[in-house]
Amino acid sequence: MSLDLDADALLFVPLGGAGEIGMNLNLYGCRGRWLMVDLGITFGDDSMPGVDVVMPDPAFIEARRDDLIGLVLTHAHEDHIGAVPYLWPRLKCPIYATPFTASVLRPKLAEAGLTDAAKITEVPMSGRIELDPFALELITLTHSIPEPNAVAIHTPFGTVLHTGDWKLDPDPLVGDTTDEAALRRLGEAGVLAMVCDSTNVLRDGESGSEAAVRDSLMELVGGAENRVAIACFSSNVARLETIAVAAAAHGRHAALIGRSLWRIYQAAKENGYLTQVPDFITEHDVGYLSKDKLLLACTGSQGEPRAALSRIANDAHPNVVLGDGDMVIFSSRIIPGNETPIFRLHNQLARRGVRVVTERDHLVHVSGHPARDELTRMYQWVRPRIAVPVHGEYRHLHAHAALARECQVHEAVVAENGAVVRLAPGPAMVAGQVTSGRLVLDGREIYPLKGPVVRDRGRIIHNGVAAATLIVDSAGSLLADPQVTLRAVLDGDAGADLVARVIAAVRKAVEHLPATDRRDDAAVSEAARRAVRRTVRAELGKRPVTDVHLVRL
Repeated sequence: MSLDLDADALLFVPLGGAGEIGMNLNLYGCRGRWLMVDLGITFGDDSMPGVDVVMPDPAFIEARRDDLIGLVLTHAHEDHIGAVPYLWPRLKCPIYATPFTASVLRPKLAEAGLTDAAKITEVPMSGRIELDPFALELITLTHSIPEPNAVAIHTPFGTVLHTGDWKLDPDPLVGDTTDEAALRRLGEAGVLAMVCDSTNVLRDGESGSEAAVRDSLMELVGGAENRVAIACFSSNVARLETIAVAAAAHGRHAALIGRSLWRIYQAAKENGYLTQVPDFITEHDVGYLSKDKLLLACTGSQGEPRAALSRIANDAHPNVVLGDGDMVIFSSRIIPGNETPIFRLHNQLARRGVRVVTERDHLVHVSGHPARDELTRMYQWVRPRIAVPVHGEYRHLHAHAALARECQVHEAVVAENGAVVRLAPGPAMVAGQVTSGRLVLDGREIYPLKGPVVRDRGRIIHNGVAAATLIVDSAGSLLADPQVTLRAVLDGDAGADLVARVIAAVRKAVEHLPATDRRDDAAVSEAARRAVRRTVRAELGKRPVTDVHLVRL
């Protein structure tokens, strides 16, 4: 099937967040214009050595940025806004966000030197935006952060509801409850398609309420005699309020330990949240208080090595100590892929005599995403003709499509990153594929995930590095033995013996070249490189990354 991006149609193109959880980048195309919803990151894992931040490759829309009329941010989580400081210079489009999301994003833009260039237009809750040919309406939802929004995208072909991340929490503690009336009105007026969160589609029932977590944490803190630390996602403002309330109820002082917590706290206060609880104290104050007077909110719930809790567990934090008889509550879920660093952190804390409490032991966390009963209610309210599951791995998308059909949705399209979904006119379908992929932030540079930098780094980890230096005359004769260095290949005397054999192999390879090839730098270097790799592979079964330095006198 040929793909015509200029046809008079309504298109949906996910470049991130479809077929995976995190790194959201969603595009809607209509009559030659494009609208972007969210621009987020995910985090590197053991398969990406040295990489902390991963983001979607925006090449497809970058090539059409003159037709990109705006970026709308549904909420302030990193997997929805985290790539903006890195990728906005490639897009240079207007940004629209609610006040809290704008407050979280502005410092990130400032750090990237984009304060003056990347302007944010603040949109009030339940606000509207006109971006011809799209008319946008924000609809208040609940999630694990203030001001989460669905976006009703009105087009000449019909209305699409892009839910963003959400749940149905009757008592979210911070912020308003889901605007059920607005969703029902939308459904009654007619909805062409719903592009919807799939994270918890495999979970029966409902996700649970923040109010229940508060009751549970109050009980845990009340029963503790020594220091208590609560590790949570810094963006969960309701959880921070619970920590402050629990501390005050039990005669403790609540402290924030970690920069990201202070940033979120500041953004919350700027927008009228957390104004009715006692101020948090800093990490510099905790040493002046007795053990039974402290309640610490810490970053590092996912085992991040540089976060506050990991530094505390390694006795490397300059101001905070945890030890025998203290308690750490992991008020968070384990993000898939983070099991190893989290369990390592649990063990480090246990070795220090700390009691570790997780969601397996006690009600200390509820998800911010809808389980099956909540999804069913949303479909009953909105009644879309088409369901497009996103924000999930393929198994989640497939299960979500099946649930949508059970809810009497006529069409369900399972599409992963790069798919071009034609929503109208005609039946919904995947009409083609465009460029998609991943970029990584490596230090201050951005590279393709599948490019040579990351690929070679992985090869170095598994196979080591070999370097050979050759000094030859104008005819290509060696003027001295090649100098060979092997790193992360073999240790001790065995390594020295192998180097000697590699040197002999390189000399032989160069000397057996035809005279014309010995005058060619590229030919001499390639012969040496092959000799190094062939010898190491024959002896060790490894293929080291090999560099040859040729000096011709």
